[in-house]
Amino acid sequence: MKGRWPVRTMCRVLAVSESGYYGWQRARGRRMRTRAPDEQVLVHIRAIHREVKGEYGWPRIHQELRRRGLRVGKERVRLLMQAHGVRGKVKRRYVSTTDSKHALPVAPNLVQRQFSPAAPDRIWCSDITYLPTEQGWLYLAAVVDLFSRKIVGWSLKPHMLSSFGIKEPFPFRHIEATDFSALRSHPFFGI
Repeated sequence: MKGRWPVRTMCRVLAVSESGYYGWQRARGRRMRTRAPDEQVLVHIRAIHREVKGEYGWPRIHQELRRRGLRVGKERVRLLMQAHGVRGKVKRRYVSTTDSKHALPVAPNLVQRQFSPAAPDRIWCSDITYLPTEQGWLYLAAVVDLFSRKIVGWSLKPHMLSSFGIKEPFPFRHIEATDFSALRSHPFFGI
């Protein structure tokens, strides 16, 4: 047909543009690219998520999909991951809670690095740790008998005030028979 009538005339009669006709002719020989179904893309997303042990979020998953030859948009990857609960691990920021530059008195070191007492209830050590929760930080103070290495008391609070620690009664164990005159307590910095 192209030999009998000029292309321009045929396009005008059929009400199509010449560029559209030539584009259609070029694409006839090639396979048309189709969009991959969501289920197929989600299988790839979950496989990558498993391979990297959940470390990647949607931007790096998108990069990995592109690297593997799967052409998919960033927004589609983000929405699929969000809809199906596929999430990358969030790195927690480090929070420094110890202020060593202060003019407050520091407890004397009565233990002098002698961490092996001869009898129980002679030397107790205390320390504090921070526990992240969904509602915020919890502060755990624990007191350990250095002879038995057992916890003799602990306290868990949502704050770290001066009343926190060994000044309060311990809910973990009640000690009656201890001779407190021979007891030395060694707090770590922070309690």
